[in-house]
Amino acid sequence: MSASSATNGAEQETEDLRVEEGPSPGRGIPKAAEDASGTVPDAAEAAPGRVAAPGAEAAPLAAAATEAEGGDGAAGSASGAGAGGRKPRSVRLVLLSLMIAVLLAMLDNMIVGTAMPTIVGELGGLEHLSWVVTAYTLTTAASTPLWGKLGDMFGRKGVFLTSIVLFLIGSMTSGAAQTMGQLIGFRAVQGLGAGGLMVGAMAIMGDLIPPRERGKYMGLMAGVMSLAMIGGPLVGGTLTDHLGWRWAFYINLPLGAVALAMVGTVLHLPKKPAKGRIDYLGAGLLTAGITSAVLVTSWGGTEYDWGSATIVGLALVAVVALAAFPLVERRVAEPILPLRVFHSRNFSLMAFIGFVLGFVMFGSMTFLPLFQQSVQGASATNSGLLLLPVLLPMMVVSVVTGRATTRTGKYRMYPIMGGALIPVGLFLLAQMDVGTSRLTSGLYMAVLGAGMGFLMQLTMLIAQNSVELKDMGVASSTTTLFRTIGGSFGVALMGTVFARRVEDSMRESAAASGGSGGGKQLADTGPQLDAASLEKLPAQVREAYEHAVAGGTHGVFLLATGVALLTFVAAWFIKEVPLKDAEAQK
Repeated sequence: MSASSATNGAEQETEDLRVEEGPSPGRGIPKAAEDASGTVPDAAEAAPGRVAAPGAEAAPLAAAATEAEGGDGAAGSASGAGAGGRKPRSVRLVLLSLMIAVLLAMLDNMIVGTAMPTIVGELGGLEHLSWVVTAYTLTTAASTPLWGKLGDMFGRKGVFLTSIVLFLIGSMTSGAAQTMGQLIGFRAVQGLGAGGLMVGAMAIMGDLIPPRERGKYMGLMAGVMSLAMIGGPLVGGTLTDHLGWRWAFYINLPLGAVALAMVGTVLHLPKKPAKGRIDYLGAGLLTAGITSAVLVTSWGGTEYDWGSATIVGLALVAVVALAAFPLVERRVAEPILPLRVFHSRNFSLMAFIGFVLGFVMFGSMTFLPLFQQSVQGASATNSGLLLLPVLLPMMVVSVVTGRATTRTGKYRMYPIMGGALIPVGLFLLAQMDVGTSRLTSGLYMAVLGAGMGFLMQLTMLIAQNSVELKDMGVASSTTTLFRTIGGSFGVALMGTVFARRVEDSMRESAAASGGSGGGKQLADTGPQLDAASLEKLPAQVREAYEHAVAGGTHGVFLLATGVALLTFVAAWFIKEVPLKDAEAQK
């Protein structure tokens, strides 16, 4: 048969990514093209002398889009062959909409952070300020596994659209909040939607694009994340200064509307009949466990002492709920988190490495700007630009690694390289002191960023390649969840180490000053000061504080170095399992 004749018969389905229930063998294929047994000859045999485009044997994107949801495999494959392996315009639009969704989820927290002082100035409630962030983080983490499972059970498109709508409702109401209590509640709604944005985008990409072709697109996703981290604070500062803090939330509305319209009109996937019942008990236990664990890491050492009844009680709830969760999951027909996915060595390793990567990445992004502002005198207004030495190498390495993985099908070496570079970069950062120049610290940061680039999206790719298609949502949500929880633990533990070191250093400086007038002020200076407060300090106190922050940063990055070494060890146990093509993924 000719590839072009098959293309004509399946053109509309491929162009719209529309999939129909059940296969229709031979649809759109001339009768003469079928042999006596009713099978369709291979495209290469039907068109001798025609050389398939590189990667065509792994099935083009159009075929993957069709076959991934159990649609007309013959039509999809033929149409893809006719396209020479090039993705149709509709697939590009779907990928663009997924990138916008990921940008929304990543951009929001980065933008809101710069608007916090203005928000407190207008709404008040300084004592509840941390809840503006905690409410969002909490609902995002708790809802992540639920979104993944719902997508597996009821179909990706409807669940993904629901998460976008929830996120937009949360954004609109947050921008209209009149009290701090309202803002916290609306941020929780926004976090619920955000939990589905990341998971839905990754799972849909997993459905549409076979692992063999997926690396380069996940590299682009990493680039979008880096762009959000770089541009978020700059956009947030500009919006707050010129339009008001409410636009830090309203800016999500036009972007979200574009993503909603594109996904709603371009992506046409079949509605899946509900399979089984929702595991409410498992969902409740997992939510309680995750919520308690995140609150322990968010509140411990800040809102409450680590040994307080509140923190100990939350820790007990987390332990009991998470211990009971697997017992329940073994007994239900449709578990929220099927434990079978952990039978894969690679999947379990990716969950662990994702946890460590979140620990290192979120912790570093928290304390690097603090060092640069407090010790190196950098402006907080340009806090996004301060992270360029980390984010640019991370973005470049992610894209290059993704393309190389797609081209060669090999990936095991990259986690090992990342696992080696990350602790080296962190150890170098631990050597920074008050005399370290911005150029030197930038070079150290570049080493760290390159290491994270080797792992940023590859962990998701390997995890998805380790499970069956029916568990794609679970794989995506679990990997995201472990990274989120790792980030919470990283920021909390690093924050505790930092605060303890700064306070001890300031007390030592106060004792060394003897009876000088600045002794009491040295002892009373807290672990974190904004730029305005720092400028008001006497020279003696300011110098002591700079040394204290440098010492705290040293402790933070030494801790991170030890944790990051676990990634290097774990990476050696990864198996080079061949990346599935579209046929194998069905």
